[in-house]
Amino acid sequence: MSCLVNLVLDGRPVVVVGAGAVAGRKVNDLVAAGARVRVVAPRACQPIQALAAEGRIQYECRRFAAGDLDGAFLAVAATDDEAVNARVAEDARVLGILVNVVDRPALCTFTWPAMVRRGDLTLAVATQGRCPALARAIREELEDRYGPEYAEVVRLLGDLRNQMLERGWAGSRIQQTISEIYRSGIVQAVRSGDSSRVEEMIRKHLGAGF
Repeated sequence: MSCLVNLVLDGRPVVVVGAGAVAGRKVNDLVAAGARVRVVAPRACQPIQALAAEGRIQYECRRFAAGDLDGAFLAVAATDDEAVNARVAEDARVLGILVNVVDRPALCTFTWPAMVRRGDLTLAVATQGRCPALARAIREELEDRYGPEYAEVVRLLGDLRNQMLERGWAGSRIQQTISEIYRSGIVQAVRSGDSSRVEEMIRKHLGAGF
């Protein structure tokens, strides 16, 4: 069994070995998380080449070599060469670095959940590496269920929470109030662009001072 956690990667060095389509998706996630990404592979897909050309990642056009993981916070192996993937996993183990080997959970110290991102909201689905295809299918259902309006809802409720904290509200009171606002239909109000309804909901639960 595993435990899902959110890793803070902002500014941390990450090495990705491999630069095909699968690696490209991992690199996009890592860049979005603010990681300093270095990709090592003899060939790269177009998205990775584009990120390198924009200066958003570092791409080294060569094969994986000893020492490539030195100083990394975590590593990702996404090549079609099982020997290279195993070598990356072993080097990471020796160095005490977190490692994900795509589609090889036995070689991983962490697996990659299927994710839906809506601003600061992240929904993750994991199957302990047993059936990634199922995780992806459920992710697609979540994409339909949780639309882009949830990014604004998280921003709004997060701002209100900060105001409650500034006023010295107890944690239990904050939690209850946020839950009540959420269940009152604020998602639907935000989705419809009805700002007056949103303001009415906030006043109802928090008063005019918020």
